[in-house]
Amino acid sequence: VDTRAARRRRPGGGGLPSGRRRKQPPRPADFKLQVIIIGSRGVGKTSLMERFTDDTFCEACKSTVGVDFKIKTVELRGKKIRLQIWDTAGQERFNSITSAYYRSAKGIILVYDITKKETFDDLPKWMKMIDKYASEDAELLLVGNKLDCETDREITRQQGEKFAQQITGMRFCEASAKDNFNVDEIFLKLVDDILKKMPLDILRNELSNSILSLQPEPEIPPELPPPRPHVRCC
Repeated sequence: VDTRAARRRRPGGGGLPSGRRRKQPPRPADFKLQVIIIGSRGVGKTSLMERFTDDTFCEACKSTVGVDFKIKTVELRGKKIRLQIWDTAGQERFNSITSAYYRSAKGIILVYDITKKETFDDLPKWMKMIDKYASEDAELLLVGNKLDCETDREITRQQGEKFAQQITGMRFCEASAKDNFNVDEIFLKLVDDILKKMPLDILRNELSNSILSLQPEPEIPPELPPPRPHVRCC
């Protein structure tokens, strides 16, 4: 008796081999959320995104031109969430392009390099962009990146915490994309904060006209929104 063939048969004989059984399709995502990563050139925005989405790190990443994005699906609070993570260029010449992505973002990650004081000094400039273009209910997270370069640190943790405390609702965290330290925590905590602010009726239902519903991935940025009259800080 060919025991290998016997093992492939279902009990009772006959039928398709068990390896050909149909797989159940994956459960579709409940929501789609857009998160934007901003900050000065060279602070590690692309590295944070790629570490989170692909678990990779590139020592010599090229500067982002305009805007790039990646997709990752996570599960939190019993919901399956499809994250669109937008990685923006840090150079000022791209501001007119990247500013168009602020309004649709439910979460904004503002990154500086703990080893470069000038990137920390640029934070007020980025806050002006947030105040001008982003939704007032967007969750904010300040990240001091490159914690793996502790010996070259120019900005203390206390300085980062103090800046975040001046901004209503802004969280603060230090991380290392290279060492994969606090990277998942950054994104998952931000998404969790977004979900906590959602009304229960939104969490229970998909809204066809909401950014939370599953729409086709955007190929072009949304129309540039008008400036916001309200500012978060002076």
